[in-house]
Amino acid sequence: MPALKISHVGWDAPETRPRMANDVDARPGLALTNRSILRNGEPWIPVTGEMHYSRQPRERWADALRLMKAGGINVVATYIFWIHHQPEEHGTPSFEGNLDLAAFVQLCEEIGLEVILRLGPWCHGEVRNGGHPDWVVNADYTERTNDPRYLDAVRTWFGQIGREVAGLCGSDGPVIGIQLENEIYDRPDHILALKDLARESGLFAPLWTATAWGSADIPVGEVFPLYGGYSDGFWVDTNQGWDESFQAHFTFSHQWDDPGIGKDLAGESWTGVVGAKHPDFPAATCELGGGMAKAYHRRPAPTARDIAAVALCKLGSGSTWQGYYMYVGGTNPRKGLQESHATGYPNDLPELNYDFGAPIGAHLQIRDSFHRLRNQHSFLEAFGSRLAAMNATIPENDDDGGLRWSLRSDGASGFVFINNHRPHEPLPARTGVQFEIGLDDQSVLFPHRPVDLPAGEFLSWPVQLEVAGVVVRWATLNVLTVLEAAGEPPVLVLTANDGVDAHLAVPAAYAVEGHPSVPVGGERVLEDLRPGFFTLTSERGGRLRVLVLSASQALEAWTPTVSGRRRLVLSSAPVVERDGGLAVYAHQPGTVAVFPPTGEADDDGFSRDPFTVSSEAHEVTITRTAPASAPPARPVTVPGRASAPSPDDFAAHAARYTISVSGQATAGERSLLRLELVGDTASSLFEGREEDVFWDGSVWDIDITPAQDTDRRVVEVAVYPLTADTPTCLPEAAQRIKASLAEPSAEICSASVLTGRLTPLT
Repeated sequence: MPALKISHVGWDAPETRPRMANDVDARPGLALTNRSILRNGEPWIPVTGEMHYSRQPRERWADALRLMKAGGINVVATYIFWIHHQPEEHGTPSFEGNLDLAAFVQLCEEIGLEVILRLGPWCHGEVRNGGHPDWVVNADYTERTNDPRYLDAVRTWFGQIGREVAGLCGSDGPVIGIQLENEIYDRPDHILALKDLARESGLFAPLWTATAWGSADIPVGEVFPLYGGYSDGFWVDTNQGWDESFQAHFTFSHQWDDPGIGKDLAGESWTGVVGAKHPDFPAATCELGGGMAKAYHRRPAPTARDIAAVALCKLGSGSTWQGYYMYVGGTNPRKGLQESHATGYPNDLPELNYDFGAPIGAHLQIRDSFHRLRNQHSFLEAFGSRLAAMNATIPENDDDGGLRWSLRSDGASGFVFINNHRPHEPLPARTGVQFEIGLDDQSVLFPHRPVDLPAGEFLSWPVQLEVAGVVVRWATLNVLTVLEAAGEPPVLVLTANDGVDAHLAVPAAYAVEGHPSVPVGGERVLEDLRPGFFTLTSERGGRLRVLVLSASQALEAWTPTVSGRRRLVLSSAPVVERDGGLAVYAHQPGTVAVFPPTGEADDDGFSRDPFTVSSEAHEVTITRTAPASAPPARPVTVPGRASAPSPDDFAAHAARYTISVSGQATAGERSLLRLELVGDTASSLFEGREEDVFWDGSVWDIDITPAQDTDRRVVEVAVYPLTADTPTCLPEAAQRIKASLAEPSAEICSASVLTGRLTPLT
């Protein structure tokens, strides 16, 4: 096929700095333009991950935050759910234990993370009443309006929040942003009133934000509009299929509004009109799907590739702020706090489970999406300031008939983003791919010979990338990071994609050590690169080492900062920064490889640090104590959406199991019981702690961390039966299992135990 051509298109408007708020909200070193956020005068791409402190045990906050930072998150977003803090009107709001907002924000600061407070007071978050307490819903005023009585209630609530965290909103505090309301479409005056109330309470930040999807009418200039995009969602009907609002996020586009998010709650406020990004503000997101919650009627399970491909498409489309919802899953503080048909919502959600299939699960499980996103975030940490200053140019052929790709460039250099992954309707493998990129003063044809791109891959390739005075003309490898080594040239780390030929070119006059090269036109090309180092030297004496990682190595690549220096750590176990050094979360012994080396280096330039984990053997015994009985037909309470089994139906028809776990377990040491099962819904009870799940074919992890040292733990599990005609939409593999059932199934197929330990590296 002929080379795919595109020329860099510059900015269509001069850089401007719109007023975000009054002078009270200014913060030295942080500014906003129509192109990007500036940090100390340099463009900055924040990476925000959502974690709800009230849905995580306080004793795990620090571990969750360290893992977030290890995944490349630098800003934590969190909802403040009014109903969690003040269920009773005349009761004093609780800010203790898992609800200690100030302690959570302070901990974020200690770990090196900044904070966005999603203030609400209406939040959504799949919480009953959107987070409003019942007494607010039942009052004789109109919620989410400027009804003076409603604003009085909000004033009191915001004042209570202010007493907790106003001192953390100053010019040197960790709070850099406040979101007002959520998914409100036609009441800009209300957003302004909420902003005034927040300020009265001592709550302020340099970045006031509001969700802008659904062509929302928000007071732009007083708030910064943020957007979202999910690969799939529970908010469409059971038989609706893969909605086009989800499909759109696997393309490169200048369209940032997603009117599908919150559509089923918008009512008459929803216009059906796709709004345009405001020209005075950069393209920024607060809700890229880090996974997806499960409703009873529809249970999407986005894969790691789905999640990471959407994120890459947003970067390639010009995003200057990557924000994920959720990044850390959780558990509702108590039963009855979820949105449900019984409380007027179109969706039935689990009472307790808010795992969300997030990169970090409700019990701090690390998922494949965490690793794939971490690679992108490492790139942003090292090169985000360059990318933020680059415009996105998107070719016309971004459809099923052509390769999906874009160019972000400042005219002198750039990155080509390619997405060949799409769930449900896979894109074909592409053969003979080659690009011709027009920059301001030259054209770059690459690779030197066309390459093939397998289905399911997504990539970002550099063009005219300069590091330390050395120019990489182009590479068919992803950029991960750059490392500084004392007394040595810097190291550019690149990663390969499975099934894609790895080539790299430099100017013809360069010297190359460590890998053969061939002259092609005015370039020197290194073909078929394999993992390892080589060195480039420019005609002016600039030197750059290049390290190539395989695709599998890339998923084990961590880029922590130790003693002020970024390092590359290869480890299958999560690596976090702790107490000025590094530690791993592991359930079995292993080894990490570190570069620049922290000790004696092996032949490949890495030092190796082994770590040991003492692990007790556990024996798991499953006993069925009561069989399931045939369930009644599920009622379709909301058109197109069945309701979850009632407590009475669940009690009457669920199979009952007792699962015994023998083997020494230490108090407080995180331990999970992993179940494979086939059923409709399930619940568990361990040491008074309840959990639940809507089955989607994936494993179910139950927290069996003991309160005291023990050598035997007992978990009671109930599984409600699934039938071939249960009216739920399941992921493809689970749907096949459901369709094959000749009789109701409520089976636990297997059980195992996972124990995680934090081990410092010496």
